[in-house]
Amino acid sequence: MGKPLMIQHADDRRIEQLKARLGVSRKIDIVRAGMDLLEQQAARQERTERWKRAAARVAADSRRVNAEFQRHSRFKRVRP
Repeated sequence: MGKPLMIQHADDRRIEQLKARLGVSRKIDIVRAGMDLLEQQAARQERTERWKRAAARVAADSRRVNAEFQRHSRFKRVRP
C-alpha cells in the first residue's frame, strides 16, 4: 500500500466531482491523470525553451543564408 496523502476538504470535493463526471472509480486515478497532464505541460515548456535557445544560436547564420539566397533569387529577375 502507498503512503497516505493529506487533502484539504475543498480538494477532496473537487476530486469527487471529477470522479463522478469522468466515471472513474478511484481517487488515485484522478490524481494520476492530473500528474500526467502536469508532466506533459512541463515537458512541453522544456521543449519550447530548448527550441528557443537553438533558434537563437542559429539566427545569425539563418539570416545570412536567407540574405544570400534572396540576392541570387531568380524571382527578382522575372518581370511580369
